[in-house]
Amino acid sequence: MITVHHLEDSRSQRVLWLLEELGLDYAVRRYARDPDTMLAPPELRAIHPLGKSPVITDGDAVIAESGAIVEHLTGRGDGALVPAPGTAAHRRYTYWLHYAEGSAMPPLLLKLVFARLAPGSPALVRPLVRAIAAGVTQKFVDPELRRHAAYWEGELSAKPWFCGDDFTAADIQMSFPLEAFAARGTGAGPRITDWLARIHARPAYRRALERGGPYAYA
Repeated sequence: MITVHHLEDSRSQRVLWLLEELGLDYAVRRYARDPDTMLAPPELRAIHPLGKSPVITDGDAVIAESGAIVEHLTGRGDGALVPAPGTAAHRRYTYWLHYAEGSAMPPLLLKLVFARLAPGSPALVRPLVRAIAAGVTQKFVDPELRRHAAYWEGELSAKPWFCGDDFTAADIQMSFPLEAFAARGTGAGPRITDWLARIHARPAYRRALERGGPYAYA
């Protein structure tokens, strides 16, 4: 039995969505974030030493990292949602599968970190920390996010999905960066907005929300 160790408002929501798209049986074990730090609870370390989500168990196997989980589950799904090997679509699929975490997420995480620096700092140094965080965000993080968003807009202007004409697991992998980007009010363009509306309308996406519980980015 596949078990998704599901942390609220996290990347593990797209794992539930993938499972629903593939029609695989699974169980969900939910975890709540620490209300002060918003980090995953220590109970997740009993599943994987890093104590982060997403992580799944499949029989005796413990699998972490979104890309590795996608590859494992699509393998269980007899290759569904994966373009045929050796095709241009498959090369794009591999690219977007790794781009989502390797390139898209770092600036989004930086924006989140810098937004929380000042509120968590001692009162005496808070104005200085706030000024430094604002400077880095305005001069580096936000321009980098706009660069990525323009890239997404351009890619989605040519084809409806990231790999071309067909919806694939790479679109599922890309969902969290685009959802997080749009939720932070950074200025999603019309192609991104349309893409998000189409994924949110998919029946499997809606079923995953029912299984996973409240999700801030939907």
